[in-house]
Amino acid sequence: MLPLFNILLVASILPSALGWPTPNAPTIVIPKPNATVIGASANNVDSFNGIPFAVPPTGSLRLRPPQPIRTSLGTIQATAAARSCPQFLSSTAKGNLPNSILAKVANIPIFQEIANSGEDCLTINVRRPADTKADAKLPVLVWIYGGGFETGSTTNYDGASLVAASVSLGMPVIYVAMNYRLGGFGFLPGAEVLKDGSANLGLLDQRLALQWVADNIESFGGDPQKVTIWGESAGAVSVFDQMALYDGDINYNGASLFRSAIMNSGSIAPANPVDGVKGQTVYDTVVSNSDCKGASDTLSCLRGLDYTKFLNAANSVPGILGYNSVAESYLPRPDGKLLTASPEQLVINGKYAAVPFINGDQEDEGTIFALYQRNLTTTNDIVDYFQNIYFFDATRQQITDLVSTYKDDKEDGSPFRTGSENNWYPQFKRLAALLGDLSFTLTRRAFLNSAHKAKPNVKSWSYLSSYGHNLPFLGTFHGSDILQLFYGIQSNHASKAMHRYYLSFIYDQDPNSRAGNYMDWPQWSGNHSLMQFFDDHSALLADDFRQDSYEVLTKDYASFYI
Repeated sequence: MLPLFNILLVASILPSALGWPTPNAPTIVIPKPNATVIGASANNVDSFNGIPFAVPPTGSLRLRPPQPIRTSLGTIQATAAARSCPQFLSSTAKGNLPNSILAKVANIPIFQEIANSGEDCLTINVRRPADTKADAKLPVLVWIYGGGFETGSTTNYDGASLVAASVSLGMPVIYVAMNYRLGGFGFLPGAEVLKDGSANLGLLDQRLALQWVADNIESFGGDPQKVTIWGESAGAVSVFDQMALYDGDINYNGASLFRSAIMNSGSIAPANPVDGVKGQTVYDTVVSNSDCKGASDTLSCLRGLDYTKFLNAANSVPGILGYNSVAESYLPRPDGKLLTASPEQLVINGKYAAVPFINGDQEDEGTIFALYQRNLTTTNDIVDYFQNIYFFDATRQQITDLVSTYKDDKEDGSPFRTGSENNWYPQFKRLAALLGDLSFTLTRRAFLNSAHKAKPNVKSWSYLSSYGHNLPFLGTFHGSDILQLFYGIQSNHASKAMHRYYLSFIYDQDPNSRAGNYMDWPQWSGNHSLMQFFDDHSALLADDFRQDSYEVLTKDYASFYI
Protein backbone atom coordinates (compact mmCIF):
# COMPACT_ATOMS: atom_id res chain seq x y z
CA MET A 1 0.00 0.00 0.00
CA LEU A 2 1.07 3.59 -0.63
CA PRO A 3 2.00 5.64 2.42
CA LEU A 4 -0.79 7.97 3.51
CA PHE A 5 1.31 11.04 2.60
CA ASN A 6 1.68 9.83 -1.00
CA ILE A 7 -2.00 9.11 -1.30
CA LEU A 8 -2.86 12.59 -0.09
CA LEU A 9 -0.29 14.11 -2.43
CA VAL A 10 -1.71 12.29 -5.47
CA ALA A 11 -5.22 13.21 -4.42
CA SER A 12 -4.28 16.87 -4.29
CA ILE A 13 -2.45 16.96 -7.62
CA LEU A 14 -4.51 14.63 -9.82
CA PRO A 15 -7.72 16.67 -10.10
CA SER A 16 -5.90 19.78 -11.31
CA ALA A 17 -3.71 17.81 -13.71
CA LEU A 18 -6.79 16.21 -15.29
CA GLY A 19 -8.79 19.41 -15.38
CA TRP A 20 -11.11 18.37 -12.56
CA PRO A 21 -12.31 20.88 -9.95
CA THR A 22 -10.47 20.91 -6.65
CA PRO A 23 -12.04 21.42 -3.21
CA ASN A 24 -12.85 25.09 -2.51
CA ALA A 25 -11.96 25.94 -6.11
CA PRO A 26 -12.55 29.59 -7.05
CA THR A 27 -15.84 29.80 -8.93
CA ILE A 28 -17.03 32.73 -11.04
CA VAL A 29 -20.33 33.35 -12.80
CA ILE A 30 -19.89 35.48 -15.91
CA PRO A 31 -22.76 37.21 -17.72
CA LYS A 32 -21.81 37.22 -21.45
CA PRO A 33 -21.99 34.47 -22.47
CA ASN A 34 -23.52 33.16 -19.29
CA ALA A 35 -21.29 30.53 -17.69
CA THR A 36 -20.05 29.23 -14.38
CA VAL A 37 -16.26 29.13 -14.48
CA ILE A 38 -14.42 26.87 -12.04
CA GLY A 39 -10.70 27.52 -11.66
CA ALA A 40 -7.86 26.51 -9.36
CA SER A 41 -5.77 28.27 -6.75
CA ALA A 42 -2.05 27.93 -5.99
CA ASN A 43 0.58 30.17 -4.42
CA ASN A 44 -2.04 32.82 -3.64
CA VAL A 45 -3.10 33.18 -7.27
CA ASP A 46 -6.43 32.07 -8.72
CA SER A 47 -6.17 30.67 -12.26
CA PHE A 48 -8.86 30.16 -14.89
CA ASN A 49 -7.84 28.54 -18.18
CA GLY A 50 -9.41 28.09 -21.58
CA ILE A 51 -12.59 30.16 -21.26
CA PRO A 52 -14.16 30.33 -24.75
CA PHE A 53 -14.79 33.83 -26.11
CA ALA A 54 -15.87 32.88 -29.66
CA VAL A 55 -17.62 30.14 -31.53
CA PRO A 56 -14.96 27.63 -32.64
CA PRO A 57 -13.65 28.83 -36.06
CA THR A 58 -13.89 25.39 -37.59
CA GLY A 59 -15.70 23.88 -40.57
CA SER A 60 -17.51 26.60 -42.52
CA LEU A 61 -16.23 29.22 -40.02
CA ARG A 62 -12.58 28.59 -40.95
CA LEU A 63 -11.06 31.72 -42.52
CA ARG A 64 -14.03 33.82 -41.41
CA PRO A 65 -14.34 36.59 -38.80
CA PRO A 66 -14.83 35.27 -35.25
CA GLN A 67 -18.40 34.88 -34.08
CA PRO A 68 -19.44 35.84 -30.53
CA ILE A 69 -21.04 33.12 -28.40
CA ARG A 70 -24.73 33.83 -27.90
CA THR A 71 -25.82 30.81 -25.85
CA SER A 72 -25.08 29.76 -22.28
CA LEU A 73 -21.94 27.69 -21.81
CA GLY A 74 -23.10 26.06 -18.60
CA THR A 75 -20.22 25.03 -16.33
CA ILE A 76 -16.63 25.39 -17.55
CA GLN A 77 -13.90 23.41 -15.79
CA ALA A 78 -11.17 26.00 -16.39
CA THR A 79 -8.20 24.13 -14.92
CA ALA A 80 -6.60 22.22 -17.80
CA ALA A 81 -4.08 23.85 -20.17
CA ALA A 82 -5.78 25.83 -22.92
CA ARG A 83 -5.46 24.53 -26.46
CA SER A 84 -3.04 26.49 -28.67
CA CYS A 85 -4.04 27.75 -32.09
CA PRO A 86 -2.33 26.00 -35.05
CA GLN A 87 1.38 26.83 -35.08
CA PHE A 88 3.77 27.62 -37.94
CA LEU A 89 7.09 26.38 -36.58
CA SER A 90 8.79 25.63 -39.90
CA SER A 91 7.97 25.75 -43.59
CA THR A 92 6.59 22.60 -45.20
CA ALA A 93 7.89 23.69 -48.62
CA LYS A 94 9.69 20.88 -50.50
CA GLY A 95 12.93 22.83 -50.79
CA ASN A 96 13.17 23.35 -47.04
CA LEU A 97 14.84 20.01 -46.29
CA PRO A 98 15.07 18.46 -43.75
CA ASN A 99 12.87 20.90 -41.82
CA SER A 100 9.92 20.43 -44.17
CA ILE A 101 9.78 16.71 -43.33
CA LEU A 102 9.88 17.42 -39.60
CA ALA A 103 7.22 20.10 -40.02
CA LYS A 104 4.85 17.73 -41.79
CA VAL A 105 5.40 15.06 -39.15
CA ALA A 106 4.61 17.61 -36.43
CA ASN A 107 1.35 18.43 -38.24
CA ILE A 108 -0.12 14.93 -38.24
CA PRO A 109 -3.10 14.50 -35.88
CA ILE A 110 -1.39 12.50 -33.14
CA PHE A 111 1.36 15.10 -32.70
CA GLN A 112 -1.15 17.96 -32.89
CA GLU A 113 -2.98 16.30 -30.01
CA ILE A 114 0.23 15.86 -28.05
CA ALA A 115 1.07 19.53 -28.66
CA ASN A 116 -2.51 20.43 -27.66
CA SER A 117 -2.96 22.47 -30.86
CA GLY A 118 -6.04 22.85 -33.04
CA GLU A 119 -8.53 25.21 -34.64
CA ASP A 120 -10.89 25.27 -31.66
CA CYS A 121 -8.56 27.57 -29.75
CA LEU A 122 -10.22 30.96 -29.20
CA THR A 123 -10.07 31.06 -25.43
CA ILE A 124 -9.00 33.35 -22.61
CA ASN A 125 -6.94 32.74 -19.45
CA VAL A 126 -7.39 34.84 -16.32
CA ARG A 127 -5.08 35.17 -13.28
CA ARG A 128 -5.98 37.17 -10.18
CA PRO A 129 -4.86 37.49 -6.56
CA ALA A 130 -6.45 34.67 -4.58
CA ASP A 131 -9.84 35.43 -3.07
CA THR A 132 -10.28 38.70 -4.96
CA LYS A 133 -13.82 39.96 -4.44
CA ALA A 134 -16.10 40.85 -7.33
CA ASP A 135 -16.21 44.50 -6.20
CA ALA A 136 -12.39 44.90 -5.95
CA LYS A 137 -12.18 46.86 -9.23
CA LEU A 138 -8.51 46.02 -9.75
CA PRO A 139 -6.66 47.31 -12.82
CA VAL A 140 -6.56 44.77 -15.64
CA LEU A 141 -3.51 43.84 -17.71
CA VAL A 142 -4.37 42.17 -21.03
CA TRP A 143 -1.46 40.32 -22.64
CA ILE A 144 -1.13 39.70 -26.39
CA TYR A 145 1.64 37.20 -27.09
CA GLY A 146 4.24 37.47 -29.83
CA GLY A 147 5.75 34.91 -32.17
CA GLY A 148 5.89 36.61 -35.56
CA PHE A 149 2.15 36.02 -36.12
CA GLU A 150 3.17 32.38 -36.66
CA THR A 151 3.64 30.88 -33.19
CA GLY A 152 2.59 31.55 -29.62
CA SER A 153 -0.12 30.64 -27.13
CA THR A 154 -1.51 31.65 -23.76
CA THR A 155 -0.01 28.48 -22.29
CA ASN A 156 3.48 29.89 -22.80
CA TYR A 157 2.67 33.04 -20.80
CA ASP A 158 1.08 31.91 -17.56
CA GLY A 159 1.02 35.31 -15.85
CA ALA A 160 0.81 33.94 -12.29
CA SER A 161 4.27 35.26 -11.42
CA LEU A 162 3.27 38.71 -12.66
CA VAL A 163 0.18 38.72 -10.47
CA ALA A 164 2.22 37.52 -7.48
CA ALA A 165 4.78 40.28 -8.11
CA SER A 166 2.03 42.89 -8.36
CA VAL A 167 0.67 41.82 -4.97
CA SER A 168 4.09 41.89 -3.31
CA LEU A 169 4.67 45.41 -4.66
CA GLY A 170 1.33 46.63 -3.35
CA MET A 171 -0.15 47.11 -6.84
CA PRO A 172 -2.32 44.01 -7.41
CA VAL A 173 -3.62 43.49 -10.93
CA ILE A 174 -5.74 41.00 -12.80
CA TYR A 175 -4.01 39.38 -15.78
CA VAL A 176 -5.79 38.26 -18.93
CA ALA A 177 -4.31 36.51 -21.97
CA MET A 178 -6.11 35.59 -25.17
CA ASN A 179 -5.38 33.15 -27.95
CA TYR A 180 -5.75 34.42 -31.49
CA ARG A 181 -5.41 32.71 -34.87
CA LEU A 182 -1.93 32.65 -36.40
CA GLY A 183 -0.28 32.05 -39.76
CA GLY A 184 -2.57 31.14 -42.62
CA PHE A 185 -5.48 30.59 -40.22
CA GLY A 186 -5.42 34.18 -38.96
CA PHE A 187 -3.52 36.31 -41.47
CA LEU A 188 -3.98 34.78 -44.91
CA PRO A 189 -3.66 37.59 -47.48
CA GLY A 190 -4.78 37.80 -51.11
CA ALA A 191 -7.42 39.44 -53.27
CA GLU A 192 -9.78 36.51 -52.67
CA VAL A 193 -9.54 37.00 -48.92
CA LEU A 194 -10.03 40.76 -49.21
CA LYS A 195 -13.12 40.39 -51.40
CA ASP A 196 -14.58 37.92 -48.90
CA GLY A 197 -14.13 40.35 -45.99
CA SER A 198 -11.92 37.89 -44.14
CA ALA A 199 -8.59 39.69 -43.83
CA ASN A 200 -6.67 40.14 -40.58
CA LEU A 201 -8.76 37.60 -38.71
CA GLY A 202 -6.21 37.39 -35.88
CA LEU A 203 -6.77 41.08 -35.13
CA LEU A 204 -10.52 40.50 -35.07
CA ASP A 205 -9.98 37.62 -32.63
CA GLN A 206 -8.06 40.01 -30.38
CA ARG A 207 -10.78 42.64 -30.62
CA LEU A 208 -13.51 40.15 -29.72
CA ALA A 209 -11.41 39.01 -26.74
CA LEU A 210 -11.14 42.63 -25.56
CA GLN A 211 -14.92 42.89 -25.78
CA TRP A 212 -15.17 39.72 -23.67
CA VAL A 213 -13.00 41.44 -21.06
CA ALA A 214 -15.29 44.48 -21.08
CA ASP A 215 -18.32 42.24 -20.60
CA ASN A 216 -16.97 39.86 -17.97
CA ILE A 217 -13.85 40.99 -16.12
CA GLU A 218 -15.83 42.70 -13.36
CA SER A 219 -17.01 39.26 -12.24
CA PHE A 220 -13.35 38.38 -11.51
CA GLY A 221 -12.82 41.60 -9.51
CA GLY A 222 -11.42 43.67 -12.36
CA ASP A 223 -12.36 47.14 -13.51
CA PRO A 224 -13.27 47.27 -17.24
CA GLN A 225 -12.48 50.99 -17.20
CA LYS A 226 -8.88 50.33 -16.10
CA VAL A 227 -7.60 48.05 -18.86
CA THR A 228 -4.03 48.23 -20.18
CA ILE A 229 -3.12 46.18 -23.23
CA TRP A 230 0.44 44.85 -23.41
CA GLY A 231 2.33 42.82 -25.98
CA GLU A 232 5.79 41.79 -27.09
CA SER A 233 7.07 41.47 -30.69
CA ALA A 234 4.06 40.54 -32.85
CA GLY A 235 2.04 41.13 -29.70
CA ALA A 236 3.36 44.70 -29.55
CA VAL A 237 2.52 45.22 -33.23
CA SER A 238 -0.93 43.89 -32.36
CA VAL A 239 -1.23 46.39 -29.51
CA PHE A 240 -0.65 49.26 -31.93
CA ASP A 241 -3.03 47.67 -34.43
CA GLN A 242 -5.71 47.55 -31.74
CA MET A 243 -5.06 51.26 -31.21
CA ALA A 244 -5.43 51.83 -34.96
CA LEU A 245 -8.26 49.42 -35.84
CA TYR A 246 -11.18 51.18 -37.53
CA ASP A 247 -9.09 54.38 -37.59
CA GLY A 248 -8.76 54.42 -33.81
CA ASP A 249 -12.29 53.50 -32.73
CA ILE A 250 -11.98 51.58 -29.44
CA ASN A 251 -15.51 52.32 -28.25
CA TYR A 252 -17.63 49.38 -27.13
CA ASN A 253 -21.04 49.82 -25.53
CA GLY A 254 -20.30 53.45 -24.80
CA ALA A 255 -16.89 52.95 -23.16
CA SER A 256 -13.28 52.50 -24.26
CA LEU A 257 -11.95 48.96 -24.45
CA PHE A 258 -8.63 50.06 -22.92
CA ARG A 259 -7.10 53.18 -21.45
CA SER A 260 -3.35 52.63 -21.96
CA ALA A 261 -0.91 50.50 -23.92
CA ILE A 262 2.54 48.92 -23.58
CA MET A 263 4.57 47.77 -26.57
CA ASN A 264 7.76 45.75 -26.09
CA SER A 265 9.84 45.32 -29.26
CA GLY A 266 7.26 46.34 -31.82
CA SER A 267 4.89 49.13 -32.83
CA ILE A 268 4.14 50.02 -36.42
CA ALA A 269 4.84 47.41 -39.09
CA PRO A 270 4.66 49.26 -42.43
CA ALA A 271 3.25 46.86 -45.00
CA ASN A 272 1.79 46.53 -48.48
CA PRO A 273 -1.94 45.81 -48.82
CA VAL A 274 -3.62 42.46 -48.32
CA ASP A 275 -4.09 42.14 -52.09
CA GLY A 276 -0.65 43.48 -53.06
CA VAL A 277 2.03 41.50 -54.88
CA LYS A 278 3.47 39.97 -51.70
CA GLY A 279 0.12 39.07 -50.21
CA GLN A 280 -1.14 37.52 -53.43
CA THR A 281 2.05 35.48 -53.78
CA VAL A 282 1.46 34.00 -50.32
CA TYR A 283 -2.15 33.13 -51.16
CA ASP A 284 -1.24 31.57 -54.49
CA THR A 285 1.53 29.53 -52.85
CA VAL A 286 -0.87 28.17 -50.24
CA VAL A 287 -3.39 27.22 -52.91
CA SER A 288 -0.76 25.58 -55.12
CA ASN A 289 0.39 23.43 -52.21
CA SER A 290 -3.12 22.24 -51.41
CA ASP A 291 -5.77 20.20 -53.21
CA CYS A 292 -7.42 23.46 -54.29
CA LYS A 293 -5.25 24.28 -57.28
CA GLY A 294 -7.62 24.72 -60.22
CA ALA A 295 -10.74 25.02 -58.08
CA SER A 296 -13.31 27.57 -59.26
CA ASP A 297 -13.52 29.03 -55.73
CA THR A 298 -10.15 28.48 -54.08
CA LEU A 299 -11.06 30.17 -50.79
CA SER A 300 -14.14 28.00 -50.35
CA CYS A 301 -11.98 24.99 -51.19
CA LEU A 302 -9.42 25.93 -48.52
CA ARG A 303 -12.23 26.16 -45.97
CA GLY A 304 -13.30 22.64 -46.81
CA LEU A 305 -9.89 20.99 -46.57
CA ASP A 306 -9.01 18.42 -43.96
CA TYR A 307 -7.27 20.19 -41.04
CA THR A 308 -3.88 18.58 -41.63
CA LYS A 309 -3.95 19.32 -45.36
CA PHE A 310 -4.78 22.97 -44.78
CA LEU A 311 -2.14 23.28 -42.04
CA ASN A 312 0.54 21.88 -44.36
CA ALA A 313 -0.56 24.17 -47.19
CA ALA A 314 -0.72 27.25 -44.95
CA ASN A 315 2.79 26.49 -43.72
CA SER A 316 4.27 26.00 -47.20
CA VAL A 317 5.43 29.63 -47.43
CA PRO A 318 8.68 30.97 -45.92
CA GLY A 319 8.60 31.25 -42.13
CA ILE A 320 10.14 33.78 -39.78
CA LEU A 321 12.56 31.20 -38.37
CA GLY A 322 14.45 30.80 -41.63
CA TYR A 323 16.32 32.55 -44.42
CA ASN A 324 13.55 35.07 -45.17
CA SER A 325 13.46 36.04 -41.49
CA VAL A 326 11.30 39.10 -40.71
CA ALA A 327 10.17 39.49 -44.33
CA GLU A 328 7.10 37.79 -42.97
CA SER A 329 4.61 35.81 -45.01
CA TYR A 330 1.90 36.43 -42.44
CA LEU A 331 1.34 39.76 -40.73
CA PRO A 332 -1.39 42.40 -40.49
CA ARG A 333 -1.76 44.17 -43.84
CA PRO A 334 -3.92 47.15 -44.81
CA ASP A 335 -7.36 45.97 -45.91
CA GLY A 336 -9.26 49.25 -46.23
CA LYS A 337 -11.60 48.48 -43.34
CA LEU A 338 -9.85 47.25 -40.20
CA LEU A 339 -6.52 48.81 -41.13
CA THR A 340 -7.43 51.52 -43.60
CA ALA A 341 -3.80 52.30 -44.51
CA SER A 342 -0.25 51.23 -43.70
CA PRO A 343 0.35 51.75 -39.96
CA GLU A 344 2.86 54.59 -40.29
CA GLN A 345 0.31 56.54 -42.36
CA LEU A 346 -2.38 55.96 -39.75
CA VAL A 347 -0.04 57.47 -37.14
CA ILE A 348 0.82 60.47 -39.33
CA ASN A 349 -2.89 61.13 -39.87
CA GLY A 350 -3.77 60.65 -36.20
CA LYS A 351 -6.03 57.69 -36.92
CA TYR A 352 -5.37 55.76 -33.73
CA ALA A 353 -6.67 55.78 -30.16
CA ALA A 354 -5.17 58.58 -28.07
CA VAL A 355 -4.11 56.57 -25.02
CA PRO A 356 -0.84 56.92 -23.03
CA PHE A 357 1.74 54.33 -24.04
CA ILE A 358 5.17 52.85 -23.37
CA ASN A 359 7.17 51.59 -26.34
CA GLY A 360 10.73 50.26 -26.23
CA ASP A 361 13.27 47.83 -27.61
CA GLN A 362 16.05 45.43 -26.84
CA GLU A 363 19.44 46.76 -27.95
CA ASP A 364 20.12 43.86 -30.33
CA GLU A 365 16.72 43.09 -31.82
CA GLY A 366 18.09 41.67 -35.06
CA THR A 367 20.66 39.12 -33.97
CA ILE A 368 18.37 36.08 -33.76
CA PHE A 369 16.92 36.93 -37.18
CA ALA A 370 20.34 37.07 -38.85
CA LEU A 371 21.41 33.53 -37.95
CA TYR A 372 20.25 31.90 -41.19
CA GLN A 373 21.95 33.94 -43.95
CA ARG A 374 25.56 32.74 -43.89
CA ASN A 375 25.92 33.10 -47.67
CA LEU A 376 25.86 36.90 -47.33
CA THR A 377 29.52 37.89 -47.47
CA THR A 378 29.59 41.24 -49.30
CA THR A 379 27.70 44.52 -49.45
CA ASN A 380 26.19 43.49 -52.79
CA ASP A 381 24.92 40.29 -51.18
CA ILE A 382 23.11 42.34 -48.54
CA VAL A 383 21.57 44.62 -51.17
CA ASP A 384 20.48 41.62 -53.25
CA TYR A 385 18.95 40.02 -50.18
CA PHE A 386 16.76 43.03 -49.39
CA GLN A 387 15.86 43.66 -53.01
CA ASN A 388 14.78 40.09 -53.71
CA ILE A 389 13.05 39.25 -50.44
CA TYR A 390 12.05 42.42 -48.60
CA PHE A 391 11.55 45.65 -50.51
CA PHE A 392 9.82 45.12 -53.85
CA ASP A 393 8.98 48.83 -54.14
CA ALA A 394 12.45 50.25 -53.42
CA THR A 395 15.01 50.97 -56.10
CA ARG A 396 18.38 49.30 -55.86
CA GLN A 397 19.88 52.73 -55.20
CA GLN A 398 17.54 53.31 -52.24
CA ILE A 399 18.50 49.97 -50.73
CA THR A 400 22.18 50.63 -51.36
CA ASP A 401 21.91 54.03 -49.69
CA LEU A 402 20.29 52.46 -46.63
CA VAL A 403 22.81 49.63 -46.35
CA SER A 404 25.73 52.04 -46.78
CA THR A 405 24.73 53.91 -43.60
CA TYR A 406 25.84 50.82 -41.66
CA LYS A 407 29.50 51.46 -42.24
CA ASP A 408 31.31 48.54 -40.64
CA ASP A 409 31.04 45.84 -38.01
CA LYS A 410 32.95 47.71 -35.36
CA GLU A 411 30.84 50.86 -35.48
CA ASP A 412 27.39 49.80 -36.63
CA GLY A 413 27.22 46.04 -36.11
CA SER A 414 24.96 44.15 -33.73
CA PRO A 415 25.53 43.03 -31.02
CA PHE A 416 26.35 46.69 -30.60
CA ARG A 417 29.28 48.01 -28.57
CA THR A 418 31.27 44.79 -29.03
CA GLY A 419 33.82 46.00 -31.57
CA SER A 420 34.96 43.40 -34.08
CA GLU A 421 33.85 40.48 -31.91
CA ASN A 422 30.77 38.30 -32.49
CA ASN A 423 30.79 38.52 -36.30
CA TRP A 424 29.63 34.97 -36.96
CA TYR A 425 29.93 35.33 -40.74
CA PRO A 426 31.23 38.27 -42.83
CA GLN A 427 27.96 40.25 -42.92
CA PHE A 428 26.29 38.92 -39.75
CA LYS A 429 26.62 41.99 -37.54
CA ARG A 430 25.66 44.35 -40.34
CA LEU A 431 22.58 42.34 -41.29
CA ALA A 432 21.61 41.97 -37.62
CA ALA A 433 21.75 45.74 -37.18
CA LEU A 434 19.67 46.32 -40.29
CA LEU A 435 17.01 43.75 -39.45
CA GLY A 436 16.69 45.02 -35.90
CA ASP A 437 16.39 48.65 -36.94
CA LEU A 438 14.00 48.07 -39.84
CA SER A 439 11.57 45.96 -37.85
CA PHE A 440 11.87 47.41 -34.36
CA THR A 441 14.30 50.11 -33.26
CA LEU A 442 14.06 52.76 -35.95
CA THR A 443 10.40 52.07 -36.67
CA ARG A 444 9.81 52.77 -32.95
CA ARG A 445 11.47 56.18 -33.37
CA ALA A 446 9.36 56.87 -36.45
CA PHE A 447 6.23 55.93 -34.50
CA LEU A 448 7.11 58.18 -31.58
CA ASN A 449 8.00 61.12 -33.81
CA SER A 450 4.81 60.89 -35.85
CA ALA A 451 2.64 60.23 -32.80
CA HIS A 452 3.98 63.31 -31.02
CA LYS A 453 3.30 65.49 -34.07
CA ALA A 454 -0.20 64.07 -34.57
CA LYS A 455 -1.27 64.07 -30.91
CA PRO A 456 1.20 66.10 -28.85
CA ASN A 457 -0.88 65.89 -25.66
CA VAL A 458 -0.73 62.09 -25.47
CA LYS A 459 1.90 60.96 -22.99
CA SER A 460 4.52 58.43 -24.05
CA TRP A 461 7.67 56.86 -22.64
CA SER A 462 10.37 54.86 -24.38
CA TYR A 463 13.32 52.65 -23.43
CA LEU A 464 16.28 50.61 -24.66
CA SER A 465 17.27 47.45 -22.78
CA SER A 466 21.01 46.71 -22.65
CA TYR A 467 21.38 44.14 -19.90
CA GLY A 468 22.57 41.32 -22.20
CA HIS A 469 25.47 43.26 -23.64
CA ASN A 470 28.07 40.52 -23.16
CA LEU A 471 26.08 37.53 -24.45
CA PRO A 472 28.13 36.20 -27.40
CA PHE A 473 26.61 36.74 -30.87
CA LEU A 474 23.18 37.61 -29.47
CA GLY A 475 23.70 40.55 -27.10
CA THR A 476 20.45 41.86 -25.62
CA PHE A 477 18.46 39.84 -28.13
CA HIS A 478 14.86 40.03 -29.27
CA GLY A 479 12.67 38.38 -26.63
CA SER A 480 15.18 38.54 -23.78
CA ASP A 481 12.83 40.94 -21.98
CA ILE A 482 10.41 38.03 -21.51
CA LEU A 483 12.85 36.53 -19.02
CA GLN A 484 13.56 39.88 -17.37
CA LEU A 485 10.06 41.25 -17.13
CA PHE A 486 7.35 38.72 -17.83
CA TYR A 487 8.60 35.68 -15.98
CA GLY A 488 10.60 37.65 -13.43
CA ILE A 489 13.38 35.07 -13.52
CA GLN A 490 16.11 37.68 -13.24
CA SER A 491 16.51 39.49 -9.93
CA ASN A 492 18.70 42.32 -11.24
CA HIS A 493 18.08 46.04 -11.35
CA ALA A 494 16.45 46.02 -14.79
CA SER A 495 13.86 43.42 -13.86
CA LYS A 496 12.95 45.07 -10.57
CA ALA A 497 12.84 48.59 -12.01
CA MET A 498 10.72 47.63 -15.00
CA HIS A 499 8.22 45.81 -12.80
CA ARG A 500 7.84 48.97 -10.71
CA TYR A 501 7.53 51.25 -13.73
CA TYR A 502 5.07 49.04 -15.57
CA LEU A 503 2.79 48.49 -12.58
CA SER A 504 2.80 52.21 -11.84
CA PHE A 505 1.80 52.84 -15.44
CA ILE A 506 -0.97 50.24 -15.26
CA TYR A 507 -2.33 51.93 -12.14
CA ASP A 508 -1.90 55.60 -13.01
CA GLN A 509 -0.83 55.86 -16.68
CA ASP A 510 2.46 57.18 -15.34
CA PRO A 511 5.50 54.91 -14.77
CA ASN A 512 6.85 57.28 -12.12
CA SER A 513 3.80 57.54 -9.86
CA ARG A 514 4.65 54.52 -7.67
CA ALA A 515 8.24 53.84 -8.71
CA GLY A 516 9.68 54.47 -5.25
CA ASN A 517 13.40 55.23 -5.28
CA TYR A 518 13.94 54.50 -8.98
CA MET A 519 15.02 57.44 -11.11
CA ASP A 520 12.46 59.60 -12.91
CA TRP A 521 11.56 58.34 -16.37
CA PRO A 522 10.93 61.42 -18.54
CA GLN A 523 8.32 61.47 -21.25
CA TRP A 524 9.84 60.87 -24.68
CA SER A 525 8.36 64.10 -26.00
CA GLY A 526 10.46 66.16 -23.60
CA ASN A 527 13.96 65.79 -25.04
CA HIS A 528 13.61 62.49 -26.94
CA SER A 529 15.36 60.53 -24.22
CA LEU A 530 15.16 56.79 -23.66
CA MET A 531 15.44 55.03 -20.34
CA GLN A 532 18.33 52.61 -20.84
CA PHE A 533 18.14 49.58 -18.57
CA PHE A 534 21.33 47.77 -17.51
CA ASP A 535 21.86 44.89 -15.10
CA ASP A 536 22.83 47.18 -12.24
CA HIS A 537 21.53 50.67 -13.08
CA SER A 538 19.48 52.82 -15.42
CA ALA A 539 20.52 55.88 -17.40
CA LEU A 540 19.06 58.27 -19.95
CA LEU A 541 20.07 57.91 -23.59
CA ALA A 542 19.41 60.37 -26.40
CA ASP A 543 17.23 58.76 -29.06
CA ASP A 544 19.39 59.93 -31.96
CA PHE A 545 21.75 57.01 -32.60
CA ARG A 546 22.01 55.82 -36.22
CA GLN A 547 20.11 58.93 -37.28
CA ASP A 548 21.57 58.74 -40.80
CA SER A 549 19.94 55.34 -41.25
CA TYR A 550 16.68 56.66 -39.82
CA GLU A 551 16.60 59.55 -42.29
CA VAL A 552 17.14 57.30 -45.31
CA LEU A 553 14.44 54.91 -44.09
CA THR A 554 11.80 57.56 -43.41
CA LYS A 555 12.50 59.79 -46.40
CA ASP A 556 10.30 57.51 -48.53
CA TYR A 557 8.82 55.00 -46.13
CA ALA A 558 6.48 53.51 -48.72
CA SER A 559 9.50 52.14 -50.60
CA PHE A 560 10.41 50.04 -47.58
CA TYR A 561 7.11 48.27 -47.00
CA ILE A 562 7.30 44.52 -46.41
